[in-house]
Amino acid sequence: MQATVDWAVTLAQTLWATFFDVVPIVATLFVFQVLVLRRRIPNLRRVCIGFAYVVVGLALFLLGLEHALFPLGETMAVQLTMRSQALGGAAQAVGLGWQHYGWIYVFAAAIGFATTIAEPALIAVALKAGEASGGTLRPFGLRIVVAVGVAVGVALGTFRIVTGTPLYYYIMAGYVVVIVQTAFARRAIIPLAYDSGGVTTSTVTVPLVTALGLGLASMIPGRSALIDGFGLIALASLFPMMTVMGYAQLGAWWRRATRRALG
Repeated sequence: MQATVDWAVTLAQTLWATFFDVVPIVATLFVFQVLVLRRRIPNLRRVCIGFAYVVVGLALFLLGLEHALFPLGETMAVQLTMRSQALGGAAQAVGLGWQHYGWIYVFAAAIGFATTIAEPALIAVALKAGEASGGTLRPFGLRIVVAVGVAVGVALGTFRIVTGTPLYYYIMAGYVVVIVQTAFARRAIIPLAYDSGGVTTSTVTVPLVTALGLGLASMIPGRSALIDGFGLIALASLFPMMTVMGYAQLGAWWRRATRRALG
């Protein structure tokens, strides 16, 4: 009974906090619609109902993060780290090397790929990109390419946590690659590639990836959750830019090679 009461109180507090978080957005839209554009709000009743849906949905999502996704990510990281340490055997006495954490890298890549495929922001961008390109760009293909980039970035991020190397090494090297790719990529693909890096780190990806980094850093001796546990999101945003531009460049090269072979 007490657990039910506590859950109801937590839900009410989250709803109230979410309401005040969303109010400034709604107020901005209403002010510009009424005072700047000087037009009535179309379908006001439907808009108000939609606003209520948004508040309830965000509140439930925040509760889900707190009670499901964050604990799940941390638990998986802890269990996989313990498994790696157990399999390390005698090497554990002198400290495990990076090669003993293979399952961590596999899980990181898998969770990065799976969460990106399900990312609502990426789905929206992929659909709009397909419409803007007149159907030449397939939305699902774009989602796959971006998901591969996130998988590589998150796996490399866990490798960084295990080895303890500074994050800026990876960021600097990665952006050098992005700059070089940008110089040779088609102009039409560059903005989409850069946006793809941003939309991947949203509602589904961030909670699990962040929990994974914190759980892993807290289990490896000599690592700090504050210093080493964060940074996975930065790498998850960086690598999709590489894969999208690389995919476009590879496709352009393949088309040129095909034309030369046929001609």
